[in-house]
Amino acid sequence: MQLERAAFSDPFSFLGPQYQSNDIALRVWLPGATSVRVRPSIGSERLLNPAPQQAGLFILNEALDLTEQHYQLVIDWNGSEQVIDDPYQYHNISPTDAQAHTPKEMYNHLGAHLVTLERGDKTVQGVRYVVFAPNASAVSIIGDFNQWDGRRHPMQRIDNGLWALFIPEQVAGVKYKFELKGPHGEILPHKMDPFGAYNEQYPSFASVVYDQADYQWQDTAWQTRPVTQKQKEALSFYELHAGSWKRNAQGDFLTYRELAKELIPYMVEMGYTHLELMPVSEHPFYGSWGYQPIGLFSPTSRFGTPDDFKFFVDQCHQAEIGVVLDWVPAHFPSDSHGLANFDGTSLFNDPDPRRGWHNDWQSYIYNYDQQHVREFLVSNALYWFEHFHIDGLRVDAVASMLYLDYSREDDEWIPNWDGGNHNHGAIALLKWMNEEVYSHYPNAMTIAEESTAFPGVSAPTFDGGLGFGFKWNMGWMHDSLSYIQEDPIHRRYHHDTITFPMVYAFSENYVLSLSHDEVVYGKGSILDKMPGDEWQKTANMRAYMGYMYGQPGKKLNFMGAEIAQSAEWDHDDQLQWFLTQFERHSGMQRLVRDLNKMYTSEPALYQNDCSPMGFEWRLQDEAEMSVLAHERLGDNGERILVVSNFTPAPREGFRLGMPMSGEYELILNSDAHMYGGSEYSVSSNVKTESVESQGISQSISITLPPLSTIFYRLK
Repeated sequence: MQLERAAFSDPFSFLGPQYQSNDIALRVWLPGATSVRVRPSIGSERLLNPAPQQAGLFILNEALDLTEQHYQLVIDWNGSEQVIDDPYQYHNISPTDAQAHTPKEMYNHLGAHLVTLERGDKTVQGVRYVVFAPNASAVSIIGDFNQWDGRRHPMQRIDNGLWALFIPEQVAGVKYKFELKGPHGEILPHKMDPFGAYNEQYPSFASVVYDQADYQWQDTAWQTRPVTQKQKEALSFYELHAGSWKRNAQGDFLTYRELAKELIPYMVEMGYTHLELMPVSEHPFYGSWGYQPIGLFSPTSRFGTPDDFKFFVDQCHQAEIGVVLDWVPAHFPSDSHGLANFDGTSLFNDPDPRRGWHNDWQSYIYNYDQQHVREFLVSNALYWFEHFHIDGLRVDAVASMLYLDYSREDDEWIPNWDGGNHNHGAIALLKWMNEEVYSHYPNAMTIAEESTAFPGVSAPTFDGGLGFGFKWNMGWMHDSLSYIQEDPIHRRYHHDTITFPMVYAFSENYVLSLSHDEVVYGKGSILDKMPGDEWQKTANMRAYMGYMYGQPGKKLNFMGAEIAQSAEWDHDDQLQWFLTQFERHSGMQRLVRDLNKMYTSEPALYQNDCSPMGFEWRLQDEAEMSVLAHERLGDNGERILVVSNFTPAPREGFRLGMPMSGEYELILNSDAHMYGGSEYSVSSNVKTESVESQGISQSISITLPPLSTIFYRLK
């Protein structure tokens, strides 16, 4: 019998009230039950008869019409009585086409949701389960409510590849999975809910019914703030891995609520505007840092419940800190409880490994040519904005999505229909995602981690672009780190390396990123990249950080850089907070704090981050002295001069031609004693003089401390 084998795809036709049947009023499938009685809303209880030669099947053989009235089942489990609503009396449970295929609706209807249904004269609450598995031959819900027995709750195949069942009286907290049979009846591993909002850790990996409406948000002021143009704002991101920023006294993870208590005041003190979280979507392997996610709709339960994560975001907003999440639509892992071989087929990936498998990451690549895959991913992007009030998405590994031959040999990829290497499905997905995000959440931002010269990543889709708000400037990161790692005596030969990024600085809306990728896999910490002894390393890093904040582009630093962490990042440990007892590390921390506060308070340093109108070279070709000088310009005539001296030799009487006459005041000096510097004497105020320099009729004379960046503001 198909029911016994959990292989029945149409239980509504056989179980529950029987329509237009002369002899049978009701069938009930309860394997393991001793007896079953029906308790109708109208009339008396009746005993069902066990079906001959089919244990677990009970039948009511009489002319009783139960098709319109509510009823309950009174079940005897070997002497223990249980009263339940029969799930198979509820047939009107299908989502509409719009609910099943519109990204903004899908996450509110697919998966497990608390709903209220009408049945006869009764209003019944429970959980509606809906899953997309078009190629499965049968699907059941299993959980702690039915002893994980796939025979007990077969789901009904409905339209468009969906399966559904309503289980009355269930509440939030129920643990469940889906048991699927493949196209030929083959048994598949139990699956987490692809739309599950809450998932357990190993070993169960069970999904948990969650009530999205339960948490009461307190961030109305933040959510209703005026819509602004993010390219004109000061954006300083603190990239953070939740499991290794800090640990408690026992060495365990901080919870989301503990993070809120400790991290948010630190963020405020340090002057960051946004927290960028490495992926918090549920992932089975902690060592993947979240970049191998399975539960895309579930914040990882390693650090608490979804309500705890909402509290964390809520507290950030009340402190006026935005929250950006890393989002991973490029690939998914092969873990058997996830999306891989979900319904017995390659439902989410291309079955051809030349398009569907990523050798570098040993993971599957989403099949972006499939509409249901694009809907799933766009829905997921919108979900985090609606239900968790996030402020932005940083999209991981965009380059791997855009190119069919990404990290592949010539015989390892298949060209697209026009013979090229662009992944048209992925391009369509990214454009659609950006359009949907900005349409529904105009104060949001999307950021691409894209490492190639693909055109128009941060251009609007109506102008042929991908539609991102920003793009990480990987070229700047590579070139600037390559330059600063050179011994100062050799930097004169690499001067073009540090100036080249300005050639393309405004080709996209850039974020200057010193991310986690630069402090792993043997690359060492940012401090460790610097040449010289301890003092010189720290001085080089101070000059470099000052240079970064003076450059056009939004700012991002991975946690630990602000304290000049000396060791490479280790996800199994916390940051080296003990280093802040030493002056050169606490000095770096004060410098980054003051750089953030200067950056966010000086319009000249951020208003035109994405426009050439905000940048003028004052000195770009002084390779011999390894000196760079430029001015940053605001919308209302503000000017800030930024000068970097990348050698340990101080420069006194250093003259720079200035187009604007007036007095310049010193607003930050990375060599100051409070930052651990040498406190080499510099003028607090300098005035232009009628002395020609660099072809300009007026100039200023300043002192450049060793290995430093200084900032002067035009009064």
